[in-house]
Amino acid sequence: MKTKREFIHNLKELPRDELLAPGSPLCAGCGGLLALRLLLKALDGNVAVVNAAGCMTLLAVYPYTPLRTSWLYTTMGSAPAGAQGIRDALDVLIAKGRLPREEDLRVVVLAGDGATLDIGLSSLSGAIHRGLDFYYLCYDNEAFGNTGFQMSAASPYGSRTATSPATPLQAAGTLQQKKDLFEIWRSHHPPYAATLSTADPVDLVDKVRRATRLRGPKLFTALAVCPPGWGSAPSRGFEIAKLALDTGVWPLKEAIDGKVRHTYIPQRRRPLEEYLRTQRRFAHLFSPQRQEDVLHRMQQAVDAYWDEVQRHEMPPR
Repeated sequence: MKTKREFIHNLKELPRDELLAPGSPLCAGCGGLLALRLLLKALDGNVAVVNAAGCMTLLAVYPYTPLRTSWLYTTMGSAPAGAQGIRDALDVLIAKGRLPREEDLRVVVLAGDGATLDIGLSSLSGAIHRGLDFYYLCYDNEAFGNTGFQMSAASPYGSRTATSPATPLQAAGTLQQKKDLFEIWRSHHPPYAATLSTADPVDLVDKVRRATRLRGPKLFTALAVCPPGWGSAPSRGFEIAKLALDTGVWPLKEAIDGKVRHTYIPQRRRPLEEYLRTQRRFAHLFSPQRQEDVLHRMQQAVDAYWDEVQRHEMPPR
């Protein structure tokens, strides 16, 4: 069940202008690239992008860029600080009459889950606490994808990464539970926070458009299917992202001034196993021996989440 859309109601209403050209050096089927493309459409391209070191750093390599926007590259932990500098400079120029208000830019931070939940968490927390007026897009591929797919704080329990392999002593692979970025953000009391999926571009663009009415931190995290890291074919990106929604492992929701609502509630959730089997990073859970205890624990976590939603949130109309 989906909520009623406010700004975009169907695929035909998506903005037609392309602000991100094809042919970049990023991996084929990159979910993060598609999330950025849709976000730029929603913001009409009037944007300055601040990029934290990571996969997306390869997007604009001097002197070439596929972007019709400004671009600032920073170290992995300092993108929110870079956004603060740009926002302050724009505000000063406008106040002094040196920049017409109609030429103001929206400042967007683009960062992976490693920069967001690990190396850059302190800088991000400070920016939210200061009430910085910016947009933050975390493309969550659930590992440090740019340097060999090492485990990050976003790597899910039961997945296999370069630094949490499946071994006879650690058959599950990753033993830690994924940090809940949405709730970490919500604890800072920003005006807007949301999860996104490229499997539902209408929901994505509608949320970004809704956030433009608010001043202050506007925070988004998108599940970014990563073919080389997840061990999946580039052509299956949409299918995998859709399975993440239909199995309930990636909930679509937003928090406006702290109040949470889910914008998509799967009425008949598909078994989590259908999602896991599409990716080589979970193959050790099925072969050479099926790990029933790990699979049960993963399914149980998803079921418990949606049981809580049903108890405390009315289904959307």
